[in-house]
Amino acid sequence: MGHAQDGDRHLRETPVGRQELLRGHFLHVVRDDVSLPSGRTATREYVLHPGAVMVIGLLDDGQVVMERQYRHPMGEVLLEMPAGKLDPGEGSLACARRELREETGYAAREWAFACQLAPTVAYSDERIDVWFARGLTPGERRLDEGEFLDVLTMPSHEVLAACRDGRIIDSKTLVGALWLQNVLSGAWPLDWSGAMPAGLAR
Repeated sequence: MGHAQDGDRHLRETPVGRQELLRGHFLHVVRDDVSLPSGRTATREYVLHPGAVMVIGLLDDGQVVMERQYRHPMGEVLLEMPAGKLDPGEGSLACARRELREETGYAAREWAFACQLAPTVAYSDERIDVWFARGLTPGERRLDEGEFLDVLTMPSHEVLAACRDGRIIDSKTLVGALWLQNVLSGAWPLDWSGAMPAGLAR
């Protein structure tokens, strides 16, 4: 799904073998043997990921839907935009609708695709599709077993301030704030048809 052209041959690595290191409930870790452009070999250890979505939920009064959730690897509660991983065979927009409803209780009237981001390119193949949602109506949350999070709303300027002063350190939310700032300024218009670019659709 990358954009490499023939001119990138001097950069590309060719997989020649794979060993499975871990297949857990959530993580799947592998070690690939690769042939380098120089002809030498090396190993690459990384996490295989099914993909995920993030939702930038805009309320009619200009507030942005946010969450506070404890992240065990970080050992702290983080401020984030709603997000979640794709279920097997699930489309990106269907996942965005489901995650927004399950985590926050909101349903959206309109959806617009923003971008796809790769949050940890050095050690995972994860890609996150970023969606905007508006025309929100509240409802009942349906959190997964063992999932605990607070839902709150913030004005867009406060979201941006939280990125600047370090209250937001989550990488996907920082990218979401970049999009939020440019969409609200009119610099980056959105297509509210709910369609994704053909090359990114899944």
